[in-house]
Amino acid sequence: MSRTPRIGILTGGGDVPGLNAVIKSVVYRATEIGYEVYGIRRGWEGLTHMKPGPGLDGDYIVPLDRNNTRAIDRTGGTWLHTSRTNARKMKAGKLPAHIGPDRLKQLEVQDGVYNFTPVVLDNIQTLGLDYLIPIGGDDTLSFSQVLADNGVKLIAVPKTMDNDVQGTEYCIGFSTAISRAKDAINRQRTTLGSHERIGVFRIFGRDAGFTALYTAYVTSARCLIPEYRFDLDHLVELAVEDKKDNPSKYALVIAAEGAMWKGGEIGEFGPADAFGHKHKANIAEVLASEIQSRSGEETLASELTYDLRSGDPDAVDSMVGITFANVAMNLVAEGMSGRMVAIRGGKYSHSPLPDPDLGPRAIDIPKMYNTDRYRPIYTNREGLPLLLGIPVPEDPSLAR
Repeated sequence: MSRTPRIGILTGGGDVPGLNAVIKSVVYRATEIGYEVYGIRRGWEGLTHMKPGPGLDGDYIVPLDRNNTRAIDRTGGTWLHTSRTNARKMKAGKLPAHIGPDRLKQLEVQDGVYNFTPVVLDNIQTLGLDYLIPIGGDDTLSFSQVLADNGVKLIAVPKTMDNDVQGTEYCIGFSTAISRAKDAINRQRTTLGSHERIGVFRIFGRDAGFTALYTAYVTSARCLIPEYRFDLDHLVELAVEDKKDNPSKYALVIAAEGAMWKGGEIGEFGPADAFGHKHKANIAEVLASEIQSRSGEETLASELTYDLRSGDPDAVDSMVGITFANVAMNLVAEGMSGRMVAIRGGKYSHSPLPDPDLGPRAIDIPKMYNTDRYRPIYTNREGLPLLLGIPVPEDPSLAR
């Protein structure tokens, strides 16, 4: 007697609004085409730490159905929880207790660092997963290619507020982040105007400035992005000019967390995460201090990061999450593997899994960013997709 084919689904990295819409829609579509679904809790940790036994490890594996996912799309975050687990570089002190010393010795790749890929492959086989659907950004999806190379059938779904995953013009969480940032900045206009200050807002974007650029687009603010080192004295001139010309006597500057001026450096602090990232010092505070000391104008630094990923998704992220899930299930039904659902040329499509060697997708400076005025380019937008990004070319392998 043949068993029902089975899909595993997980969310890794930072949470964003819209993830639960993907989870629910995968479950609903899977039941229509004859699959059952296991939710893998806490991202890749679920497959590195899952305990052996006659039944499912309830700490990490939960069967999903239409009843327990019926209402999860109405909320933000991820119902399956998440982690920043790097299965290829597990460190001593964060290893599952049930893995014995002999197996650990086989997994050790350098002193105190362990590659748990074989454990993940064993657990996928133990769970009887015919397909895996990982949802994440560059760090989470980098492990997807490792699994695909080892014969695991999977379809990936991109998410990140930075919108910087290679191969797609849109990632889940991006629209909600911009909407939240716009609302927060517009609320702060009143206090900035009341005190006649220059406001400096720190926003997500370690390596790419999409979130800062698009927030500036809808708030008419100056923006600073990691892809272009700005001239600090010129920025001060622009901010003072903006304040002088504004009847309410305030100005706005939006800085991506990875932005920096020419000749400047900003420190990092704290332990590195599983993918080697440390926290960067707050560019908004550093920049606000520099602007005030160089101009004599009063400044105010404001943090716009984790609040942007909180709460329920906006309509765009709900719609994209639902559609990405259904595109993923179409690919599963067709027997495809090693692909990522995507927006290409403004249309729903799919791409090869992101190549970690390419790094994050970056802003096309000549076409999207005014390097003299530190603003988005607003002109000559005809022919661009709805969200104005430079289109990702169609995948030649999809030509019919």
